[in-house]
Amino acid sequence: MLNYIWRNKIDVKRNKSGLMKTKLYAQDLEDIVLENKYPRNYFVDSETGIVEKEFSGDLIGTKGSYREIFLENIHIGYGHLQLKNDLELVFESDFETVEMHFLLQGDTLSKDKESFYQFNFTTNQSNIIYANGFRGKAKYVYQSKSIRIFEVNLIPTFFTKYLPEASEQLYQFLKHIDTKNTTTVSQHNYQITPQMYLIIQDIIQCNRVGIFKKMFIESKIIELLMLQLEQIINCECQVCSVSKKDQEKMYAVREIIHKNIDKSTTLIDLARKVGTNEFTLKKGFKEIFGTTVFGYWNDLKMQIAKQMLLNENAPVSRVAEKIGYKNPQHFTVAFKRKYGITPGKLKQQRL
Repeated sequence: MLNYIWRNKIDVKRNKSGLMKTKLYAQDLEDIVLENKYPRNYFVDSETGIVEKEFSGDLIGTKGSYREIFLENIHIGYGHLQLKNDLELVFESDFETVEMHFLLQGDTLSKDKESFYQFNFTTNQSNIIYANGFRGKAKYVYQSKSIRIFEVNLIPTFFTKYLPEASEQLYQFLKHIDTKNTTTVSQHNYQITPQMYLIIQDIIQCNRVGIFKKMFIESKIIELLMLQLEQIINCECQVCSVSKKDQEKMYAVREIIHKNIDKSTTLIDLARKVGTNEFTLKKGFKEIFGTTVFGYWNDLKMQIAKQMLLNENAPVSRVAEKIGYKNPQHFTVAFKRKYGITPGKLKQQRL
């Protein structure tokens, strides 16, 4: 909820004009630094069906940037804050929303002072939030030094039409929406999978324009929502037997993977780096992420490769090198095994 932040407490009255409103105040609450207004369906008419806004600079003493994309029924926001110390903000929003929330980097804690509901996220965690207006505090922890956030706000009626019926957890979430009670789909956050991460990058890096950008982003948001809903249902019947301490080690291993995508290593080395053993690593990683360590690593490599081939039009040899293949032919074989098409043919289809 980075786009609804305040330095100090303010009183915001419900906007009766049919618009949703956010305001950003300076420290003394005298000067409005930023004010946003947009319709109840998030969208302002345009020829292309898409509107974009961007802010960057010194945000209340903290350097950062924030970009917004508006489509009918969909608002996308993503940004980056470079922290100098712990940052605590008081913010308010005056409208009802379902938010697909992804914390790509950092450590945040938000609390609604009216419902007393807390949202606590750490790096690579996601959840789905329902809020009927929000008044509370957000704390951004300096230990991570920077915050990178990606969020998608949906009109509740748009979100609910995609809910599957065979999920008790999603049914309970729908009941909270009906009664307008702030909540999350689950008390426990979910991990951002490689597929989710690559879709988010596709949206952020999209260089299409006009109606084609609108079509592309809409399809990616639906795909991202599908992955979240599938993840919720798949995890619904699972009981995690991994201790909290070992869970932290599994997430640390995943972080090592993301930072060393082009490197090679062994399970023993990974286990030693996070202070565990090979057996615990294999068992815990599979239980938390639903795949093996090297299965996860390979999926991430292939998805990064696919993104580079489609979005950057990179040569096959450079893509292979980027994800750690010394021999491009070995990369081609692995890529075809994964997607059923060679990297070269995928590049030709792009053209």
